Amino acid sequence: MSKITTHVLDTVIGKPAAGIAVKLERQEDQDWASIASAETDRDGRCANLALDAVPGTYRLTFATGAYFSQHGRTSIYPEIAITFQCNSNAHYHLPLLLSDNSYTTYRGS
Repeated sequence: MSKITTHVLDTVIGKPAAGIAVKLERQEDQDWASIASAETDRDGRCANLALDAVPGTYRLTFATGAYFSQHGRTSIYPEIAITFQCNSNAHYHLPLLLSDNSYTTYRGS
């Protein structure tokens, strides 16, 4: 079983992005099944989205539009989805580096 975690860094202000709603889903046939939902903590982290994820295709969705609105900013991204494969008994940490008009993600440790 695998562990799935994430964190969000607002690269415009150089600080963690607290209060972003995050949803974790697993693909089942042609549909997506909800696994967990959380909100990033004051350090921008969701540390316990899945502690025992089975192999498969997963999607993390971040409600970035609400975050930007709360901070008086606009963005072309109302939400950001990261789809990834979980294939082994490992830790999948998927950070999101966020700005108003761009984002980057990678597999962290």
